[in-house]
Amino acid sequence: MVPHGVSTIASLAALALSTIFGLAQTANIVGLGATTCKNFVSDVEQNARVQRDYFAWAQGFMSGVLMRAPPGVDEGLELNPPAFPLLRQTEFLRSFCARNPDKDYSDGVIELYRALRIEKRL
Repeated sequence: MVPHGVSTIASLAALALSTIFGLAQTANIVGLGATTCKNFVSDVEQNARVQRDYFAWAQGFMSGVLMRAPPGVDEGLELNPPAFPLLRQTEFLRSFCARNPDKDYSDGVIELYRALRIEKRL
């Protein structure tokens, strides 16, 4: 089930900045990313192929954050680096949601983005 909500460019920008700088701000997230981890796990258990849809949302979200990053922030960040391939990223999100059923899938995506930043530094 896809949650409904209202999204604005301002809320996406606020989330991008909170992701980039670690600020605690609230933004209206829509689509599969607004689903709780508990629902994500349930959805994937019922139909494993739906994980692809969730991950497509995650890739689009992270791409948007990267595109909205201020100059000099996250330049050269790879969203599909050889050391952290897509399969490993999907496993990261599954594991995050299994450990954090009350958080949103988007929270896991933000943690994945941070992990990709760390991977870049290594």
